Amino acid sequence: MADIKVVLRKKINKDGTYPLAIRITKDRKSSFIHIGHNVRETDWDKQAQRVRKSYPNSTRLNALIIARLNEANGTLLEAKTTTKEITSEAVKQKIKPKGGLMFFDLADEYLEGLKKAGKFNQYTADNARIKYFREFLKGKNIAFSDVTIGLLERLKTYLRSERKVSERTVQNYLAVIRSVFGYAITNKVIERSMSPFGKDGISIKFPESTKVGISKADLEKLEAVQLDNPEHDHARNLWLISFYFAGMRISDVYRLRWSDFYEMRLHYTMGKNKKAGSVKMHEKALSLLSKYEHLKENDDDFVFPELKRVKDFKDEFNVQRIINLSASRCDKVLRTHVAQAAGIKAKLSMHIARHTFATLAGDKVPIQMLQKLYRHSDIKTTIGYQASFIHQSADDAIDAVIGG
Repeated sequence: MADIKVVLRKKINKDGTYPLAIRITKDRKSSFIHIGHNVRETDWDKQAQRVRKSYPNSTRLNALIIARLNEANGTLLEAKTTTKEITSEAVKQKIKPKGGLMFFDLADEYLEGLKKAGKFNQYTADNARIKYFREFLKGKNIAFSDVTIGLLERLKTYLRSERKVSERTVQNYLAVIRSVFGYAITNKVIERSMSPFGKDGISIKFPESTKVGISKADLEKLEAVQLDNPEHDHARNLWLISFYFAGMRISDVYRLRWSDFYEMRLHYTMGKNKKAGSVKMHEKALSLLSKYEHLKENDDDFVFPELKRVKDFKDEFNVQRIINLSASRCDKVLRTHVAQAAGIKAKLSMHIARHTFATLAGDKVPIQMLQKLYRHSDIKTTIGYQASFIHQSADDAIDAVIGG
């Protein structure tokens, strides 16, 4: 038997209120349908499942609560007559409102889904952008039906003129809002026709960006510089390992285990897109890895120390959080200490190692092979990594025709 109640969700809003929701519990599993109103705990009568008279317009809100409860109970009764078993989620799908559900209630569910999936980086970025979208609306919640093309155009103007952000950042804000709409559509909360995005709506176009690594001369300086500080030396080693293994992402570098290396090759699955493959282990990489052999406790141990103390690897969100913090510290050391010691004026970060491999590949490596090494699904992404080489080819063509 399913149990249906009106409750305050546990997550408190900035103004001290709590989201009001219908909770459907079946076999100890609960699903929630947000009613679209937020209430202070002092204004809520838990036993009666009603707002107190202290709440403004309490009569109207209580009428809405009763209507929603009656609808939920009626839907549950109807469902039981047509099927022997029904889950709490199935009841939720049948009774949740369509057009008027509030955007930020679903945004919270969307963010919670990212957290459960362990997507720390995406959660952190999307959470901040949803927060600023709410600030743009002066803290007010808004129905999906009110997120119109006109509103989003005003948001774009606000971001450019008031927050002075780049065009790429503007598009990232729109992409997050589109993701929340996609989440609502997938979960059958709203109809696809309500989305302000698509063919006849707002289009999201990310500006092209040039991805350039450091020069061969700077690479040689980085390899040769003597770094007496262990932290500085470690940051340089991580950068070079990334470069030596065809621009491996820092998240994958941190996850390297000794068992990933055999027959003079690295065998690993890329964390971002789950594509498996192997890369030759160059002698320079072998020399660097030998510096960490004294830390090896067993064949399946991590090569580098950042993840050695993690106790629960099932908590992917926390693992990604640790990786993110470690990478940020590493980037700071590279920028403020290693680059200066090596006499490198160009920007130095872990991700630059990835771009450097593509930059130095130039015309030495066919674009299809570089795509394979980088494990890009779309060759256009790989072409973006070779922007400097492509520009140089264009320059050479002009000189050949005009003379230079």
